[in-house]
Amino acid sequence: MLSYRHSFHAGNHADVLKHIVQSLILDALKQKEKPFVYHDTHSGVGRYDLQDERSEKTGEFLQGIARVWQRDDLPEALASYLDAIRVLNNGDTLRYYPGSPKVARAQIREQDRMVLSELHPTDFPLLLQEFRGDRQVRIYKEDGFARLKASLPPKERRGLVLIDPPYELKHEYMDVVDAIDESVHRWATGTYAIWYPVVYRSNIDAMLAGLEDLGIRKILQIELGVEPDTEERGMTASGMIVINPPWKLESQMATLLPWLQSVIAPTRGHTTLRWVVPE
Repeated sequence: MLSYRHSFHAGNHADVLKHIVQSLILDALKQKEKPFVYHDTHSGVGRYDLQDERSEKTGEFLQGIARVWQRDDLPEALASYLDAIRVLNNGDTLRYYPGSPKVARAQIREQDRMVLSELHPTDFPLLLQEFRGDRQVRIYKEDGFARLKASLPPKERRGLVLIDPPYELKHEYMDVVDAIDESVHRWATGTYAIWYPVVYRSNIDAMLAGLEDLGIRKILQIELGVEPDTEERGMTASGMIVINPPWKLESQMATLLPWLQSVIAPTRGHTTLRWVVPE
């Protein structure tokens, strides 16, 4: 299935959480001069027009980035994330929102590189155009998990792999577990960040149990909910599972999660920050 189009959801609460965590990990990687690689398994188009009819149809960004943008109490830890958005927008008007590849591109240095994969026949050429001529970026029209397998281990010892499939099919939750199992054995020193939507809590519980069974250490769960869990279909929360997180990430999110909840979901929201598997 290739029906999922992120343009309907760009800049929503899930994007805000995902890209904040992504930016903080990249911030940490930049603390050392040695190069790192950024690998994105499901890249999308790179940037999204919030005035596009698809974005305006759902209006999801109004409950996400629009609530964060231009606040006067922005935590300092959000600087890199917000800079990536400002790069795409002239002045203070919020029109364009970066996908994860553009969030990463705003932060990588001359010695770093990016590997992007996108299989959707409409999104791939848009992604290709977005990075045309950029020698630090390699783009593949391939299944994201197949490209990850082919790319690991990289020449760099350090880096970030962002895994955020659409989860249109139930087996994709366990596909993530299988990909992590194989990837960590190939490249144990990398950081892996898995985005997930809470549509049915049972799917997340099964994925977490599968990751625990792999015998991997240092697995951190970060979640922001906008509604209480329900038995009905519908995304009530989203989260990031980070394997080998930077040492400051837990304390940073301990501060940021309550702030995000107060801004995005002040009445019905909830947060989770816990070690699924400690060090």
